[in-house]
Amino acid sequence: MSRRPWVVGVSGASGTPFAASVLRALLAAGEAVDLVISRAARLTLLDETGIAFRDAHWRDDLRRWLARGADGTPDAFEVPAAVADVRHWAAGDLAAGPSSGSYEVKGMLIVPASTACVAGVALGLSKDLLQRAASVTLKERRRLVVAVRETPLNGQTLRHLVSLDEAGAVVLPASPAFYAGATHIQDLVDFVAGRVLDAAGVPHKLYRRWEGELGGDRGRD
Repeated sequence: MSRRPWVVGVSGASGTPFAASVLRALLAAGEAVDLVISRAARLTLLDETGIAFRDAHWRDDLRRWLARGADGTPDAFEVPAAVADVRHWAAGDLAAGPSSGSYEVKGMLIVPASTACVAGVALGLSKDLLQRAASVTLKERRRLVVAVRETPLNGQTLRHLVSLDEAGAVVLPASPAFYAGATHIQDLVDFVAGRVLDAAGVPHKLYRRWEGELGGDRGRD
């Protein structure tokens, strides 16, 4: 059986815990992952976690990142063994697998998506591998989920988001909900990650689903 990964693109917007939660859940679900981290995202990751994502040591850095909780607690999570099978492609490598439509993937998740990333994908700029892979995903009619993380949104960005919606992408604002009984910052992060995976059709147990009962989740284990 041939490997068909999800491409996970991480752009420079604040919100690296969202990406970590999505990656953990994909690996836990047995999904293959190709990872693309933009240059700006490396700076954000360093700022938000203190982790420097280095090309020569990316697998060790990835494990440290995925083990970290949203509140900054190190080793808060057990990293799935499948992390050993993740493929990392440098953002400047425009000859990488995901740059071609003949490279088989299930789709692409951009988590988080900055407004600059949104504009680049909407305009088809393909200035780096992240944008190129997203453009390929759209032209091949594969699933593209764009978890935009910015507020407020100006008219130009809103028009770009409409363009992405019209092109077939799922525009998913990183907006946590509180009905699932969140008691910790990780719960809010996992809710957004879970909605990303819902849009991709990947099963998970990241949050409690609404069952039509007001207050039904309060006080439950």
